[in-house]
Amino acid sequence: MNLMDNPLYKDALAQLYQAGNTMGLDPNILERLKHPKRALVVSVPIRLDDGSVRTFMGYRVQHNMTIGPGKGGIRFHPNVDLAETAGLAMLMTFKCALVGLPLGGAKGGINVDPNELSRQELQALTRRYATEISMIVGPNMDIPAPDIGTDGQTMAWFMDTYSQIKGFAVPGVVTGKPISVGGSLGRTESTGKGVVYCVNFAAQKMGMKIDHTTRVVIHGFGKVAIPAAMDLMAQGAKIIAVSDVSGAIYNPEGIDIKKAVEWTREKRFLKGLPGVEHISNEELIGMECDVFIPAAIDGIITEANMHTVRTKIIAEGANGPLTKGAVDYLHNKGVFIIPDILCNAGGVIVSYFEWVQGMQNFFWGLDEINKKLHDILKQSFSEVVGAADQYKVNMKTAALIVALRRLERAMKLRGLFPG
Repeated sequence: MNLMDNPLYKDALAQLYQAGNTMGLDPNILERLKHPKRALVVSVPIRLDDGSVRTFMGYRVQHNMTIGPGKGGIRFHPNVDLAETAGLAMLMTFKCALVGLPLGGAKGGINVDPNELSRQELQALTRRYATEISMIVGPNMDIPAPDIGTDGQTMAWFMDTYSQIKGFAVPGVVTGKPISVGGSLGRTESTGKGVVYCVNFAAQKMGMKIDHTTRVVIHGFGKVAIPAAMDLMAQGAKIIAVSDVSGAIYNPEGIDIKKAVEWTREKRFLKGLPGVEHISNEELIGMECDVFIPAAIDGIITEANMHTVRTKIIAEGANGPLTKGAVDYLHNKGVFIIPDILCNAGGVIVSYFEWVQGMQNFFWGLDEINKKLHDILKQSFSEVVGAADQYKVNMKTAALIVALRRLERAMKLRGLFPG
């Protein structure tokens, strides 16, 4: 498979080139960062509930591990392939470096629609996948976490399988676990909470205030979107539109997010929720608002629809939701874009906290975790703003420059083996 056939990977590489050229990155470092360190492709056969056997394709890509063990989620989604996984692993390298974590970038996944499988089938899929990639993961090598289509239960199955192989409990092999098997307080909502911290930093920089006059539109309604919506509502903001795969809902007076969550728990999708107007995802993207949060999948704002976007702040809750062309266009139009590797870094930051707590067998309180998360994101936001001012570039390019500075220093100090 040609990695350049995938738009996410191609876009990540284009951003790398742009940031590298702007800052004068050593061309030898750039050459190394263009390619993933290691990629594993596995077949994952399982017996379905009807007795038949079906084989799924699974992947684990480790992009760069100069600064520390690999870190990155496991995604169960029909679009998962080697190129997408490689692109996401590259973004994880930059994300960990940007926020100063001693971790490298990795990503994994299975090409599957998890909604089509039963709980038992999902458990079998997870356990077989964990077995197939067990030789390249571990608490000192590569630490997976939840992503689209996976959750704390998936991580508990993965951890148990890895522990069975080793012969003793290894809670540090994954993060995002339930509390009762070594998870961390605050991990579940950490990505969404980090998005809201960054929205507040951006609003403050722009002289805005998040209050009852703030209109927020969120593309997505999952584990990033819901905590973000809840926190913004607590500040008084109106969440006027959200969406999922069934479509989008709109209420100019603000959607009751708690009711929407209760509805999706029972009905699974937002479709049919009473008291709101049902619109398309395309209409949601073009809706006038103060803050737009793409919090679902990559590539939702492209050259094809970027002209319809009407907002002051875009907070990239998802990985790669804006293409490079869309970022350049909207930045030039005066939209403040909080880049994904900063905006959604809350998840990997608290995953790092979970990993540290697990290795020490000493756990922290929620207030301490949230304060540490806030402080790391505030410092990182300030560094990115500083780089944007210094190089006269958009926040997306500036974030990569900050990350590349750290990677360049570390890679030069370690040198190239065998030299």
